[in-house]
Amino acid sequence: MKNPTKVSFSFILLFSLSNLVGRSPAAIQNNSLHASNTSFQVGVVLDLGTPLGKMSKNCISMALEDFYTAHNNYITRLNLTWMDSNQDMVDAASMAQDLLKNLQVKAIIGPQASVQAQFVAAMGNKAHVPILSFSATSPLISTIQTPYFIRTALSDSSQVKAIAALIKAFEWREVVQICEDTPYGNGMIPFMTDALQDVEARVPYRSVISHLMDDDQIAEELYKLKTMQTRVFIVHLSPSLSSRLFFKANEVGMMNEGCVWIVTDGLVNLLDSMNSSVIQSMQGVLGVRPNVPISKELDSFRERWKRKFQNESPNFDRMELNIFGLWAYDTIWALAKAVEEVPPTNKNSTDLARMGVSEMGSRLRDAILETNFKGLSDQFNLTGGQLESSTFEIVNVIGKGDRVVGFWTPIQGLDKKLNSSKTTYSTSKADLKPIIWPGEPKYVPKGWVIPTSGKKLKIGVPKRRGFTEFVDAVLDPETKKTKAKGYSIDVFEAAIRRLPYAVEYEYFVYPGKDGETSSYTDLVMEVNKKNIDAAVGDITIIANRSSFVDFTFPYTESGVTMVVLARENKSRAWIFLKPLHWDLWLMTGLAFMFTGFAVWVLEHRVNEEFRGPLHDQIGVILWFSFSTLVFAHRERLVNNGSRFVVIIWVFVVWILTTSYTASFTTLLTLRQLEPTINDIRDLIKNGDNVGCLKGSFVVDLLKHLKVDDSKLRQFQTAEEYGEALSSGTVGAIFDEIPYLRSFLAKKGNCAKYKMVGPIYKTRGFGFVFPMGSPLVPDLSRAILNLTEEDEMKTIEKAWIGTATTCSDEPTTAQSSSLTLGSFWGLFLITAAASVTALSIFFFPFLSRNWHVLITPDPNRSFHQRLIALIRRFDERDISHHTFIRRARPNGSLEIVNKHAENSPPVDASVPTISSNPNGGDSVFLTEAEDVGQNFQTFNCEPVARRRWNLLSRAWRFRTRYAHLHEYN
Repeated sequence: MKNPTKVSFSFILLFSLSNLVGRSPAAIQNNSLHASNTSFQVGVVLDLGTPLGKMSKNCISMALEDFYTAHNNYITRLNLTWMDSNQDMVDAASMAQDLLKNLQVKAIIGPQASVQAQFVAAMGNKAHVPILSFSATSPLISTIQTPYFIRTALSDSSQVKAIAALIKAFEWREVVQICEDTPYGNGMIPFMTDALQDVEARVPYRSVISHLMDDDQIAEELYKLKTMQTRVFIVHLSPSLSSRLFFKANEVGMMNEGCVWIVTDGLVNLLDSMNSSVIQSMQGVLGVRPNVPISKELDSFRERWKRKFQNESPNFDRMELNIFGLWAYDTIWALAKAVEEVPPTNKNSTDLARMGVSEMGSRLRDAILETNFKGLSDQFNLTGGQLESSTFEIVNVIGKGDRVVGFWTPIQGLDKKLNSSKTTYSTSKADLKPIIWPGEPKYVPKGWVIPTSGKKLKIGVPKRRGFTEFVDAVLDPETKKTKAKGYSIDVFEAAIRRLPYAVEYEYFVYPGKDGETSSYTDLVMEVNKKNIDAAVGDITIIANRSSFVDFTFPYTESGVTMVVLARENKSRAWIFLKPLHWDLWLMTGLAFMFTGFAVWVLEHRVNEEFRGPLHDQIGVILWFSFSTLVFAHRERLVNNGSRFVVIIWVFVVWILTTSYTASFTTLLTLRQLEPTINDIRDLIKNGDNVGCLKGSFVVDLLKHLKVDDSKLRQFQTAEEYGEALSSGTVGAIFDEIPYLRSFLAKKGNCAKYKMVGPIYKTRGFGFVFPMGSPLVPDLSRAILNLTEEDEMKTIEKAWIGTATTCSDEPTTAQSSSLTLGSFWGLFLITAAASVTALSIFFFPFLSRNWHVLITPDPNRSFHQRLIALIRRFDERDISHHTFIRRARPNGSLEIVNKHAENSPPVDASVPTISSNPNGGDSVFLTEAEDVGQNFQTFNCEPVARRRWNLLSRAWRFRTRYAHLHEYN
């Protein structure tokens, strides 16, 4: 039997070896590394008593466990020291100082609130210790000013463009910001204001809510907001203050129809964890929050976190994992990755009393900023010292929670779905799903309402003594209320009736300094100062006024011109010249003569009617051209070129005569009133006085036009206008066209005065409201619809009347004459036709007779050769088909123009002059035989050869048939 002791020892040895062999190499290495791990001290400062603090603690613990399970080969380990700041700024700073000075931590995670992080970030910056906060989102804590502060979350400023896109989509023009009086609330104000300005929205009021305010004070602030017109509110408060605000908003009736509430991501991210009563008070609220992509890792972590949290904190019923917990989780991963990459050091001094700094702080900070990985929240990149701007969800609070109605991205803007193919930035409400608004109205809120403070809109009305057909306001001594009437008042009230909501208002008379006539500029400034809510009347829209107030769409035509005394034209002896301006008369005469000359040139060589003595030919030119005016020309045209010219010219003459007849008929049938002055320059040149309406901007316009102050005369009524013009006190009245038409529409004024001169443009009459008033676009739309309807004509006819005998537009003394500008195209056409026909005629003629000009005979000057060419032109072109060639019994040749009734025949036996190509002035050709002899004697050019052939054929004709016929 073997020794029991040896057997037992062998068994133990085998068992140990089997265990060693059964372990994996990784386990053996991990056990070896674990013995040499380096501990990295990190402090954590959170409000551990709050739901967010408890959630974050669980997420950080799970992140630490998950990271080192996935990276069990790392030689560094984060050693966390937890501190509870108890929601106190001083405690947070004290604990951070303790961590830096006593525990000498190399990094701090937290603190939780922005107001706490502001001081802690300064301490970390001084000690060169990175401060990583996943929940301090205020932009006031700048990563540039405090480079050791690293925001592992999105800044509040990253969401302002998403909110501004909502404002733009629904065309809200005014927004009230509601912020808390802390660095968290104040830090977002400038960024939100700039984003709203980019979408042309203004902030008329900013409400500041403090944690020190009780519920009654919050209610008082809400009542103040209720008295204002604006109904779009952007809320940027902590969850605790937001809950109190919305409870009170329900009580005071600020969550009813017409109100719009938009909350920032600081509240929306915690909606799932808020009490159901708070959610119920926020029905219809819109909000934005960062979008978290769905992944299997996130779903798995959410389930594990929920089980862990319920086991550790069973009293928190509605606590749900939100993005702050995901950022906390990713922060641990980023820090653990960075720590592993930083070489360890034994030197570390963070004693603030001795101004010591961490020697590895800068390297650790750089390593953290360089981390870039796919985390649970999304891509985790801290290159700029904080997370990059990401996609935001647009959520609508409804029922027991919220519903996503759209998304916003920096590239695509608003969209119903993510990752769409849209390539343009959109701010259209059509890119959002249906939204349930507070009070569940069936329409999109306008964003403003008439204040419910019981006050009516205070409408200022100018007081004036003249032109009361536009506006006339009087104070009723019994009711002490202002009664207003007139054209402008009726237009305003008609536009108000077309608004889709009721507007209560009352008129107030605004008297001028003299107690009778208001200064319209002063009235506009009263609106700017908000002493009155609006101004209604015949107020002209001009640039310098538009700098202080907003005008509605103009409801009258624009322009300033003048009225002068008109005298009837008694002398009408030369009225027949007036239908055409002098330039048109001159051009017409030149065209007649040029056309006659062109026809004469084309017909002279082939038509006996255009031949004869010089004075007869000049008469033919003038007679033919001017006879076309009444279509009385009887000369026959045989040249196709001249026929083409005359066809075009007759068309031009027909248009001229019909235009002249129409204009002349008008002059004869209408009474002729000629203005005494045609332009402002005439007034200045003559030194005449100029009249205008008292208190009008036209006074400044006349000064701008170089009218001397001493020449200005101001009047208040239309009757004063007439008296001043008739008596010669003023040479002209300058005023806006509506006033002048009203003046001319009065009985008898059309027969005395005339509207003349250029029109100086203005934008017409409009109603005045404070800058940015939400009433302006709706009222402008109503005015535009009103001007397209018959009601506007009815109002105008009732107050101003219709001046049926007056000209609608200003005229000048020459305005009734037709000018060359209306007919230059016709003259261009007929000139082109004549030049073309002459070119077609002269080119062949010159090519056939060019030798006459270029003959080498030195005894003949250029002048003589030119005379010879003119004589050649003056000859008949017997080769033309219009000439009939017949032989006589005596052997001579008779050439007759078949289109000339009384023209004598051309006798071929009569000598004709021709050029001698071999020298001498001329050679006489008599009989055909002589021609033949001369042809043999002289080496004639081809032109002479053709003539010889023509005469030879005529001679043979005579010889063969002489015994058969006898010719006359």
